[in-house]
Amino acid sequence: MAEEDVTMATASEAPAVPEESKAETSTSGTVAETTSTDAGGEDAEVQAKAAAQIEFYFGDANLPFDKFMWTLYTKDPDHWVPIETVSSFKRMREYSARGVDWVVAALRTSTFLEVDAEGKRVRRRTEVQKPKGQYERSVYAKGFPDEEPTLQKRLEAFFGKYGKTNAVRMRRTEDKKFKNSVFAEFADFATVDVFLKADPKPTFEGKELLIMTKDAYCEMKIKEKGLTGKSANHRREIMSTGRGFNAFREMARANAQNKDGASASAPAEKKDVYLEFMGTKLLIHQDEEGVGSVKPEDVPFVRGATLKFEGCGGDVSWSDIKNPIKEKFEGRVPFIKYMRGEDSGLVGFHKALTEDEIQIVKDTIKTLNSKEVSWSVPDETTEKAFQIERAQSSARSALESTFGGSSGRGRGRGRGRGGARGRGGRGGRDGGGRGRGGRAAGGRGREGTDKDGKAKEPGSEEVGEKRKRAVEPDGGPDVGIRGKQAPPVLQSAAKKAKTEGDATS
Repeated sequence: MAEEDVTMATASEAPAVPEESKAETSTSGTVAETTSTDAGGEDAEVQAKAAAQIEFYFGDANLPFDKFMWTLYTKDPDHWVPIETVSSFKRMREYSARGVDWVVAALRTSTFLEVDAEGKRVRRRTEVQKPKGQYERSVYAKGFPDEEPTLQKRLEAFFGKYGKTNAVRMRRTEDKKFKNSVFAEFADFATVDVFLKADPKPTFEGKELLIMTKDAYCEMKIKEKGLTGKSANHRREIMSTGRGFNAFREMARANAQNKDGASASAPAEKKDVYLEFMGTKLLIHQDEEGVGSVKPEDVPFVRGATLKFEGCGGDVSWSDIKNPIKEKFEGRVPFIKYMRGEDSGLVGFHKALTEDEIQIVKDTIKTLNSKEVSWSVPDETTEKAFQIERAQSSARSALESTFGGSSGRGRGRGRGRGGARGRGGRGGRDGGGRGRGGRAAGGRGREGTDKDGKAKEPGSEEVGEKRKRAVEPDGGPDVGIRGKQAPPVLQSAAKKAKTEGDATS
């Protein structure tokens, strides 16, 4: 969902091309291309595809959720965006090679977009509307091949066979690796039924897929991870509203700040936030999207603080690991990494384990998924990478709960006055700061840092501390790579938060 837009689908139905546009002339450098009536049919089809791609960038399903595009859109008071800029996006490169004038001619065929008199800028003809029913119109599908350059288009064509799609989002791990699964948003509810009830069952290039509604997928993950009560509802909320930039929520935040007498344009000073990880204090860095991270070289390596389980048979319930270990290790919640379908996973602890403690784990969890499992300390390379992953996950959660930034979802209650409600990143950055000021962006958070403002690493809460939520790491972002050149136009004000600690298992 960004400048690169590698995971988004164009609209399935391209706009018709008026006859008068077929004689347009466009240039690329010194080479002129004339769209004559002889070759008009073929060129008109290509122009329609180019226009449809830019229509997607400006569409309600993408624009208010794409920080880079929204920045461009709001930068000009009349919402004009330079055509040269959108033409440079990755999905437009095959079209922009024909020249900007050719792209302008393609855009003039659109009934959704308009081009200015100089042919330099483009904008929507209508105001942005908040999409309705996105969650209900979305499906989950898994079983696709590993990513290569043509996969996105093949996915779009595959789902397009069943009806019009608004977006096809390739789900990714935190290191941007394709998870071989997607969320596809159809344009109407009827198409969802067509897809799910298709006979024969949908297959992709001869391979059968696991398919279900996005809601059914959400409930499946809740059950797998043993989430109940508020934790389960929090998961549902994240899945239904998405995670990441949300222009509607940012505008609500600005309005709330104005009502509270705060300046929406002057961001409050942000304090340094530190993560207490494996006995070391790490400074959390924040990128332009508000996402927290630590420098990998700063993460301490504690050998023997990880155990690997093998033999689960491809299915594990997080509660079957989390609850017994929490009970045996003084209430400390482990960090679990497991991908459904695999036969092994990793469990991270808050310290290096002794031989006796390793034996306790082996004796406590002898079976998973009704299958006997073995436990061992992973090799050093695997454990180092896993501990860095743990630290990065903790840094994201800590920064979100402290500042309630663009990717943090706060759930306010009671007294105090906070900022606006944040939204967890669209893919993998689970929000969770519980603001005591109504809206987590500026109120006093209750998760992620200790009373001195230092962030706690997952599993570090003391015995007797109430655990506010339980969110297993599910692999992170479910969308593509965001653009990195957008100027920061939406900043969230924040006060230093008082929190009790967070646990990610």
